[in-house]
Amino acid sequence: MEIGKKIMELRKKSGLSQEELAERVGVARQTISKWELGETSPDLKQSKELSKIFKVSLDELTDNNIKDILVEKTSNTEKLAGLILRLMKFIVVFIIVLPILLIALRIVFKNIYEHNAGRLMNVSIKCNLHDNNYSYEYVYHENNGQIKEAGGDGYLINITDAAKYDDAYQALDVIDAYVKNNGGTCQKSEAKLVENK
Repeated sequence: MEIGKKIMELRKKSGLSQEELAERVGVARQTISKWELGETSPDLKQSKELSKIFKVSLDELTDNNIKDILVEKTSNTEKLAGLILRLMKFIVVFIIVLPILLIALRIVFKNIYEHNAGRLMNVSIKCNLHDNNYSYEYVYHENNGQIKEAGGDGYLINITDAAKYDDAYQALDVIDAYVKNNGGTCQKSEAKLVENK
């Protein structure tokens, strides 16, 4: 509804004539007539005065439906709250599921790697160099020679630099070649299956 029609409706409801309303607002009767005909509109100060006279809010006087705005704001707030809740659920699930998934993947890939790498084997080398006996032992994967564990006399590893090799066969060959080139002898054991490793 236009403000002019609203003023006329409220004026009549209040039992006021155009002259009486004009006197209370502080304007000419013709001004009230122009407002009601929609030719002009009251300014903010006059609108405030009208809202006091008619005991209505400015929103009601101007037929501004604030309820729709409030409903829309509430609806938008509810949508935002729902979105935030879904996001929080996703984050919580992500925080809980991701570590479990990573652990599961690690176990699966470890099992695949160990299956492809083969069984664990054990081999050792015993050497005599400059009238001293030395030994070194490797636990390695059968299919690729990848060293899993190593141990023994550190002297052999230090002088041969065999620690830099990831392959047990290469490391054994380096130790054997060094000792033989320096007047010593080595004997490699037969590879044996490692139980429960």
